[in-house]
Amino acid sequence: MSGATTPRRPRLLPHQRARLLPTVVLLIGAFYALVPVAWIVVAATKSNAELFSTFTFRPGSGLFDNLGDLFAYGDGQFVRWAANSLLYAGLGALLCTVISTMAGYAFAKYEFPGRTGLFYAVLAGVLLPGMTLAIPQYLIMTKTDLVGSYWSVLLPGLISPFGIYLARVYADASVPDSTIESARLDGASEYRVLTSIGLPMMFPGMVTIFMLQFVGSWNNFLLPFIMLSDEDRYPINLGLYTLLAKGSGEPALYGIAIVGTAVSVVPLICLLLFLQRFWRLDMISGGLKG
Repeated sequence: MSGATTPRRPRLLPHQRARLLPTVVLLIGAFYALVPVAWIVVAATKSNAELFSTFTFRPGSGLFDNLGDLFAYGDGQFVRWAANSLLYAGLGALLCTVISTMAGYAFAKYEFPGRTGLFYAVLAGVLLPGMTLAIPQYLIMTKTDLVGSYWSVLLPGLISPFGIYLARVYADASVPDSTIESARLDGASEYRVLTSIGLPMMFPGMVTIFMLQFVGSWNNFLLPFIMLSDEDRYPINLGLYTLLAKGSGEPALYGIAIVGTAVSVVPLICLLLFLQRFWRLDMISGGLKG
């Protein structure tokens, strides 16, 4: 019909156009980050023959065989590596969180000589890459005869400059000085103020510090690589590196290393999903208080 009009496409409003670019950038970033994860998951399902002969993102039929080979390798070597990683990351992150929280609370709520200079010295530690500290830490552990032990990996990670900085910022923001003064006037000791007022209010920040430190320790490769020589004390990432190094002579180990990499991501995902509830709980409680 000659009188018919073609419907016009609705135009994007200005605020919708402003959101479009950040959304596109985020989608590109998510795609860039998730493609390697997708490749690991798909490759873990392939047998050794399928790994080098099929399309990259085509699932294979060797997942359960790969898992069986992984846990059978070296009479359960992978399980020992995973237990070591849980020790280094779990215990190390817990102790680091306690130390960082105590130090951050002290910097935020106490006046003492040299506080500002000492805090700036801690901040300077944030600027130093871990690679520059690895050799001095190795020399210190050599002098104390701790090289090759579990302590040689645990001790260097107990002090986190960024964790202390984050704890101080969170203590400043979440623990009111008036509440502390009221507790002191009521006769509460400093220990009681910390445990009954400071730590509960700082708990979401402590969860964040624990999460960051756990992930950092779990993924830490350089320090264990320098400190450890006994394979039974390797963390999971260093153990998988040795598998890849041996894979040049034994191609069958490539499949074990790939499925081991996929399995090693599972604890991080589970931890994130578990700790997420504490952040959500804090947001809800904050909304109710408001």
